[in-house]
Amino acid sequence: MLKKILYSIWLVLFCIAVFFSLKSTNFNAFIDMVENRTFDLRQNIMINANTKQPDKDIVIVSIDEATYEYILDHYGEWPLPRDVYVKLIDYLETQNPKIIAFDLMFVKSMKSPVNADEALVAAMAKYKNVFTAMNLDNQPEDLRTPPQLPESLAVNVTNYSDVNFDDLTFSNCRSILEGILRVTDNIGMINVSRADDGILRKMPLFVKYQDKYYSQLGLKVALAAINHQGDEKINTKNFVIDKDANLILGERKIFTDKDGGVILNWYGPNGAYTQVPMYKLIKVINGEAKDAGFNFENKIVYFGTTASALFDIKTTPTGKTVPGVEVQATYLNNFLDNNFIVKADKAVTAFTGIILALLTGFCIMRISSAFTATFASVSLYLIYILISYYMMKYFNIWLEVIYPLMLALLAFISAFIVKYLIKSRDFEQQYKLATTDGLTELYNHRYFQEQMLMMVENAKRYDREFSLIILDIDFFKKFNDTFGHQAGDAVLRQVAHTLKKNVRATDIVCRYGGEEMSIILPNTPKEEAAGTAQKICDRVASNKYKLGSDKEGQVTISLGVSTYPHDGSTPSEIIEAADKRLYTAKNSGRNRVVE
Repeated sequence: MLKKILYSIWLVLFCIAVFFSLKSTNFNAFIDMVENRTFDLRQNIMINANTKQPDKDIVIVSIDEATYEYILDHYGEWPLPRDVYVKLIDYLETQNPKIIAFDLMFVKSMKSPVNADEALVAAMAKYKNVFTAMNLDNQPEDLRTPPQLPESLAVNVTNYSDVNFDDLTFSNCRSILEGILRVTDNIGMINVSRADDGILRKMPLFVKYQDKYYSQLGLKVALAAINHQGDEKINTKNFVIDKDANLILGERKIFTDKDGGVILNWYGPNGAYTQVPMYKLIKVINGEAKDAGFNFENKIVYFGTTASALFDIKTTPTGKTVPGVEVQATYLNNFLDNNFIVKADKAVTAFTGIILALLTGFCIMRISSAFTATFASVSLYLIYILISYYMMKYFNIWLEVIYPLMLALLAFISAFIVKYLIKSRDFEQQYKLATTDGLTELYNHRYFQEQMLMMVENAKRYDREFSLIILDIDFFKKFNDTFGHQAGDAVLRQVAHTLKKNVRATDIVCRYGGEEMSIILPNTPKEEAAGTAQKICDRVASNKYKLGSDKEGQVTISLGVSTYPHDGSTPSEIIEAADKRLYTAKNSGRNRVVE
């Protein structure tokens, strides 16, 4: 039992060492990619199960395929004249929406008349619930001189964690209309964070430009919506990220990933949010229709492109062609629900991996049936996968799957190897006990008979000789009567040790019975065997043997030698010939060899 425990501890330590060695290599990037795909799978299963419903107060006014065609037919080209947006804002404001947000950038355009731009600036100044977007980039300075943004757009971020915004730091900016920058602070960035596989799973909270932080559009809209409700007032200029990487927003704690992003929790496939094609609103402001068929009262209205021809398409866990405005809506929805995904710490991943490895090792080591042990281990892994799914479904916690399962798989393989080694060692130990004499640690009589039979068969097959020596300790009964049986046992052990030291590694030394011992010498003619026997006889006679703590004594041996095939063709004949010569040696004075 102790041996199994020690092997199990070694197994766990080995698996942990392999685990961390893999994590220190580029293999980590591959595993992270696979782990991200498990996140996508869990999100899609939840979406198909309708476990989360999008906020009905978020409405997308979509520039879809039909709207794009309508604009081309009625205005001749994209983008729309800026005064059209002014009319759309005026129309929506009559219905008292909570917020109007444009996932569009109103940059300077040679096609837009100055008066149209000025009208848009005036509308942005008039309505305090209208938000618009801007984007940071890394374009070279010889293409575009980095503009100086208004101080009022920057926010203060106090970061007590190890969250790093280096990947969200930009050197340039495509500025929107200067008039808009001058009249409103309701301008948020719309930069996105894609993983190495190109899939958008996270969104930034803040981006950096010229050593200053700027809020994302979704964050600004979310804070405006929360503050509009009046239940709590959250500061929109000063932010704190605590030591546990949580952005503190009033009573909300928003988990921030190590690179400054938040992990989105998706509500559905494309089209999950209520969408109103923008051409219906344009028809209303142009007098072609009485209303758009939708009431925008107290709604958060997001304007954005969904037409594939307008190129604002993202790849997300829920689809390969998700419009950017739907990503923004999901981002906003996560804020309102406080529903972002929290990724479990690496320490949790390591701990769960170690627990899985321990349980796997326990199953393999304790269950005798390989099939049952495998079934139990696989069941354990499936249970963990289910736990990881339900943790995300009910608690928004992303438990990593791949590394713990890899650690468990290593434990599975290693445990079977260890189990095989233990069984092999146990078999060797049992075989040794079955074939070894406990007192002298020489091979026993049973093993001697088996080897004699094998020697005869091999000698016949390959036409070879082998020899046998049988020996007996002289006057051993008298020795026992004089010094006691414990002294006799000590002499037996020491004589056996002398025999083993004075033969070849291929020779087989056995205890034949009582004080008799035997030596099988493969591929050995009689003359050579007689020489070995004489050397052993002399060495035993010259040695002094310890009989106790303060006693020593000497013994002699008599030896008989026989050789196959000269003295017989069967094991019994060879043994009988050597035995007869042993007794001849004893009867002729002892302490000698007879061949």
